[in-house]
Amino acid sequence: MLKKFLLAASGLLGVAILVIAFFLWRHSLAGGDPAFYESEILAFEQSDMITMPEPGAIVFTGSSSIRLWETLAADMAPLRVIQRGFGGAHMEHVVYNVPRIVTAYSPRAVVVFVGGNDLGAGKTVAEVVADFEQFLQEVHTRLPATDVWFLSMKPSPLRWDKWAEMQQVDAALEAMAAADPRVFFVATGRRLLGEDGSPGEFYIFDGLHLNQSGYARWAELLRPRLLEAYPVEGFRELRARGGAAD
Repeated sequence: MLKKFLLAASGLLGVAILVIAFFLWRHSLAGGDPAFYESEILAFEQSDMITMPEPGAIVFTGSSSIRLWETLAADMAPLRVIQRGFGGAHMEHVVYNVPRIVTAYSPRAVVVFVGGNDLGAGKTVAEVVADFEQFLQEVHTRLPATDVWFLSMKPSPLRWDKWAEMQQVDAALEAMAAADPRVFFVATGRRLLGEDGSPGEFYIFDGLHLNQSGYARWAELLRPRLLEAYPVEGFRELRARGGAAD
């Protein structure tokens, strides 16, 4: 029985490794092709044809960590959000699709998490930072009054060797926020580290994507700041009276 169990466990582990390897290989092909995720962008547009979100929401965009945030709407309530994470996006893919997944919705703000795939694919810190700068230019050229919120890099076990480079990108993003009142930086990365400074237990089996606890960490840092910046009618008054805020 034990032997069968060990064989089954070994088989599942092998499958998991193959899945991760395929995922990383496929998304390594995405760099240099801005239209790589066209099918997913078209799916967003088809959904919009059925029900177009009202203007003034907060768009969440970026890579698969945004795409897989299943509790996003509940985590950000009562704020209205539009979830537009896709594929294993690099910032170049987000920039290319800004008119279709950001400015099309006339949002009050945009929350962005992206960049880990860029570094994982071999891009330099300077290249990644330049793409972030281009993203800001694209958004603010079309929507000058829209705020942009950057979530910091994610210190995942799978890409722990890139953490030093990620911190350099974070420093550049923080400087962008300091230089522009429409740009904000949320230092979520360090909240995903254990007490010993290594990646904490906030990831699913692949060592790359967040589990429920990881998303809860993101939400507890981001939601209060968004609510302070964009108070929902009646929400602040309810809190002032000592009512339930969640």
